[in-house]
Formats: sequence, structure tokens, C-alpha cells
Amino acid sequence: MKYEGQEFYEITVAGLRRRLPVVPITDSLWIAAFVLWGDVEMTNVCARQIAERLRSTVFDCIVSVEAKALPLAHMVATYLSNPLTGRYFPYVVCRKSVKGYMKDPLTVEVKSITTAATQTLVLDGVDAGRLRGARVAVVDDVVSTGGSLRAVDELLRRVGATTVARAAVLLEEGGYHNPDLIALGALPIFTR
Repeated sequence: MKYEGQEFYEITVAGLRRRLPVVPITDSLWIAAFVLWGDVEMTNVCARQIAERLRSTVFDCIVSVEAKALPLAHMVATYLSNPLTGRYFPYVVCRKSVKGYMKDPLTVEVKSITTAATQTLVLDGVDAGRLRGARVAVVDDVVSTGGSLRAVDELLRRVGATTVARAAVLLEEGGYHNPDLIALGALPIFTR
């Protein structure tokens, strides 16, 4: 979409309308900033819809990436859980730096559209053990170029886990393309 000085972009996701600020990423690229932090209504409605779309897929664990997708991943796991039977659906978070509590962390580099420098994606060795041989659904808030998804896939491949589903609230247009990605909507990017 052509950038013509727009300050906001209005979007409807999962039946909810939001006004997103349009922010510069480079001198010639702007995005509509979709942030779930603090938006309990949007997080819950999107998590419920993603959980419903994932129900037909058999998987053992959700994996997500720090940080903006964490409330979404938590709620998707909550909606997939069954407290009456004591079955709580697990999720694992790939962190963006090695933490002191981690044991034998696995790392991979990733480039994000919203971050200037290359980042490190980290899977704690304890979580790697839990994921060994598991079938995994990867859940994210927004997929742009797919760099984070590919990095997670690499970490999962290294521990012998298999990605069987990928889901996101929004897919930014013109970047990542995978017809198997579950997305609740699309988000334009803005260029001159």
C-alpha cells in the first residue's frame, strides 16, 4: 500500500475493530503496529479463534516467540486445556537472549523486520528435552517475513520436534507465503 502520510490504519480482526498507528521502520517502509499487550479483549478473542482452528490438528505443545505473542500463546493453551480432566495444554517460549537459569541453551540467529540488528532466538535445554520428538504448533502475533518462524523451525529440527501447524493473528502482505499458515487477517505494509 502506498504511504501518503497516514497516521493510522483501521483493521477488523476476529470481529473487533482497532485503529493502529502507522510507524516508520526504514526511510521507505512503514507498518501498522499491531500490539496485543494490554488489549485483553483482542487477545482473548483471537486466541479462542486460533485454538478452534488448531483443534483438528494433533500436536503436543505450543511454541511461541518472546515477547508480544506471549499472552496470545498462553490463552491459546488455556482454550485448548480441559481443567475438568486436569489436562492443561503446555507451551514453550523461545527467548531472545540466553538467561542465567538456562541449561544447555540452543541458539539460532534471526532477522526481524521490526528490529534493526540480528537477534538471537534461544531455546532452553530443559524445554528442548520436553520437545524432543514432539509435534508442535507455532503461534505468533504477526508474521512479516517469516524469519521468526524459520528460526523456530530450525531450533525444533535440532531437537527432533516437528512443526505440524503455524498460526498467527495477522500476516503482513508481501512477505511470508505459506498456504498452511493459519491467519485471522492480513495487514498491509506501506511503501513510498
